[in-house]
Amino acid sequence: MARILITLLGCDKNRIDAEIIMKKLTDAGHTLAEDPQKSDLALINTCGFIEASKQESIEAVFDMIRLKESGESEINTVVVTGCLAERYREQLAEMIPEIDAVVGIGRNSDIVRIVNAVLDGEKTTVFENPEKLPIEGKRILSTPKHYAYLKIAEGCSNRCSYCAIPDIRGKFRSRSPDDVINEAGCLAGEGVKELILVAQDTTAYGRDLARKTNLSELLCELADIDGLWKIRIMYAYPELITDSLIETINNKERIAKYIDIPFQHADAGILKRMGRTGDKEKLLALVKRLREGIPGLTMRSSFIVGFPGEGMREFGELMDFVNEAKIDRAGCFVYSSEEGTPAYQLKGRVSEKVKKSRAEAFMNRQATITGEKQKEKTGRTAEVLVDRFDDERGMYCGRTESDAPQVDTEVLIKSKYHIQPGDIVKVRITGSDLFDLTGTIKREIDLAQE
Repeated sequence: MARILITLLGCDKNRIDAEIIMKKLTDAGHTLAEDPQKSDLALINTCGFIEASKQESIEAVFDMIRLKESGESEINTVVVTGCLAERYREQLAEMIPEIDAVVGIGRNSDIVRIVNAVLDGEKTTVFENPEKLPIEGKRILSTPKHYAYLKIAEGCSNRCSYCAIPDIRGKFRSRSPDDVINEAGCLAGEGVKELILVAQDTTAYGRDLARKTNLSELLCELADIDGLWKIRIMYAYPELITDSLIETINNKERIAKYIDIPFQHADAGILKRMGRTGDKEKLLALVKRLREGIPGLTMRSSFIVGFPGEGMREFGELMDFVNEAKIDRAGCFVYSSEEGTPAYQLKGRVSEKVKKSRAEAFMNRQATITGEKQKEKTGRTAEVLVDRFDDERGMYCGRTESDAPQVDTEVLIKSKYHIQPGDIVKVRITGSDLFDLTGTIKREIDLAQE
């Protein structure tokens, strides 16, 4: 039996794949290692979505290979799986022959046999239809025990022109409602207080099932599970946000008044070239409908700048949208030209210098908007889920229902009480910087005033 060091890269969906792998390996008798010096096998669960993530994955692979060959570690075997392995297959094995096994995501269910084989000295490159990727199963959480990601579907059928995900992960396929509800109940029973729903397109949930259902109906069932604090929705495509979904988010207390919507752009011409629909006016109308239907809603989004054909007019349309919509949180990516995607052949390329300049202008404006919205929260009281204690700052760090882990802001809490990660406390917000809030537990304020 081996000590296995697992490197998790990429998105939350990829994280769940790795968590299922971790459970399979430990059930087979292997142990999970944290110290590279005391590991026998390194398994890198890679990302292969855009150029930056591909480079990060390749660097992680070479880091493990260097440890293997230097003698500074007990690692003697390197296994690569995940999206980069699926996307480049034999090419990856040929490019980096020091890898002992390249495993396509469609063979993740066979990971124990593959790991045992390479530990016995067998080098292999194995693939299968990516739609055979297990999208459910027992797993070992890599997150703190009080929150977890819950995958409700896999793959994508949207065919946005810039995106390689449909080729890497296959067509969109929903999990059955019963399976999702059962897993959510088990997670709640294990102490998980926040569930973060993920898929390539959460709003498409259920439309491929024989028993027709949708995200709104699934949320209603999840909201009945005892023990949960909040259920958070990520990756909701704007085209499929219904009045029913808005009503459900507003009416169900356990559903966070939070939604992540990847708008990607606001210019009609660029959206059409991206394989998306809509324009600035339609997107602004959606923003208004959401805010009116869900008072107190926090919106997060992501955008792409520098897409082929984006001139100053198109970029100006995007910035006008940013100024008018005032999305609470937003990230911005420079367009990455990915081979095999329809956009790879498009004319009207934007230089790297211009792309970076536009991304900087976007993020500077968005930082101001986010900072202003954070400042408005001073003086309010909010429920905060405590994530950890920050030794360097001497403060507890947590999140409100307006904050997703890793990507959003935090609440920094001063308290003389001992608080545990996973505790939910009422915090009076006393200040903010550009992003994070500071506050004091309300009980302490009340006692000081008595």
